[in-house]
Amino acid sequence: MNSNSSIPMHRRCFLERSAYGIGGMALADLLAREGHAAGKVPRQDPLAPGRPHFAPRAKNVIFLFMAGAPSQLDLFEPKPKLVDLHNQSVPESFLSGLDDALIKGSARVWASPRRFRQYGQAGMPFSDYLPNMASCADHWCMVRSMVAEVSNHHPAQQMMNTGVPHFGLPSMGSWATYGLGSESRDLPGFVVLLSRNGSGDLGGTALWSNAFLPAVHRGVTFRSDGDPILHLGNPTGISGNQQSARLSVIRKMNQLRFQQNQDPEIFSRIAAYEMAFRMQTAAPELLDFSSESKQTLQEYGLEEEKSEWFGTNCLLARRMVERGVRFVQLYHYTWDDHSNLNQRLKSNCEMTERGVAGLIKDLDRRGLLDETLVVWGGEFGRTPMYEVRRGTNPGSEGRDHHPFGFTVLMAGGGIKPGFVYGATDELGYHAVENPVTVHDLQATILHLLGLDHERLTYRYQGRDFRLTDVAGEVITDVIA
Repeated sequence: MNSNSSIPMHRRCFLERSAYGIGGMALADLLAREGHAAGKVPRQDPLAPGRPHFAPRAKNVIFLFMAGAPSQLDLFEPKPKLVDLHNQSVPESFLSGLDDALIKGSARVWASPRRFRQYGQAGMPFSDYLPNMASCADHWCMVRSMVAEVSNHHPAQQMMNTGVPHFGLPSMGSWATYGLGSESRDLPGFVVLLSRNGSGDLGGTALWSNAFLPAVHRGVTFRSDGDPILHLGNPTGISGNQQSARLSVIRKMNQLRFQQNQDPEIFSRIAAYEMAFRMQTAAPELLDFSSESKQTLQEYGLEEEKSEWFGTNCLLARRMVERGVRFVQLYHYTWDDHSNLNQRLKSNCEMTERGVAGLIKDLDRRGLLDETLVVWGGEFGRTPMYEVRRGTNPGSEGRDHHPFGFTVLMAGGGIKPGFVYGATDELGYHAVENPVTVHDLQATILHLLGLDHERLTYRYQGRDFRLTDVAGEVITDVIA
């Protein structure tokens, strides 16, 4: 692939194949502006850049969410004690808090088959499945003492993304744009990029919902197959005059509705029309990689079939933060390795880790890493014992869900580089040094954006809600 090659995202169809085109949004923008000029609808941009509570260390966030829970014991945490106890029953002292009677009754230790090396000045350990991410060791801060409150995928994913283990609250990206708006006028402030990697255990659109926040703060999904952005062109057979007449009626209805009840959501609706108009120009340019060098495309893994899709999303994430998008979230959701872990883990790492490393190096090279916080992690970790319900035949072993101690990586955006924080016990079962809760992580992300997690609130149904609920402490030790 040369630097002018098209990435396989069907750009030729980008402006053509859609069911309800937003080509006419240009007209909506003009109509809305006429309404503003006539004084009929107050002009207000809900995504205008806002003031942080204090000086931020990061302007943007890229959250690489590895849904399904990668095994920290096979990627980041070599445990000699697991080798000593391999295939033996787990000592009872390590099983407190585990509710699964089957595992408690027959759990046997499984030493990782992976080989580890130390990288960077801090001697940070990485598995042989992560050679590219390991090459960025001097940028990473490795938090090895994460703890989660729940051990089922969807509630834990909700917890990591919205601060509660159930539906109905805004996501982290929504809170970020609610607090700070966006520096981009031509793209959404909060964008979600989904991997094209088959079936997986992902909690769905509730993970990037705005919930009760204004609708403009909802995550906008870009797809990595077919048309990346649906409904970007005019519908086939709809003329400009027809679309103009339709949007003229919509404008009048919006004006009447606002005059009747002063509904602030009208602002979000108008802003969406205007954004759609501007995206007609901005989105095709965003998705056109012809200006990227061959070296850059290779660095992200776009020339290899296995890593092409996730690498494309990583490159899109960099291009988005360059253009002022506040919060970009990438989801890769096939990490749930109850069986065949060694093989499945290898496949997932081959799909993702080159793009992750390419993103870190590219941001650093362009001077963007200092102002962009990159977070890598899943909803919980994996057990140090076999997943006995799926069999332990050689080559088919797996690990169960594990919320008591797992690893998250962070880089850039004011984070201390080349730093390992926290620790689990000698089996990797419990976080025993500097445990970090999900709310602590969320509080720290908001802090780096210049937001006080206790002050970033929204009153709904008589209560002040916030991302961190009623908990959370900033992890000051990981801040540079």
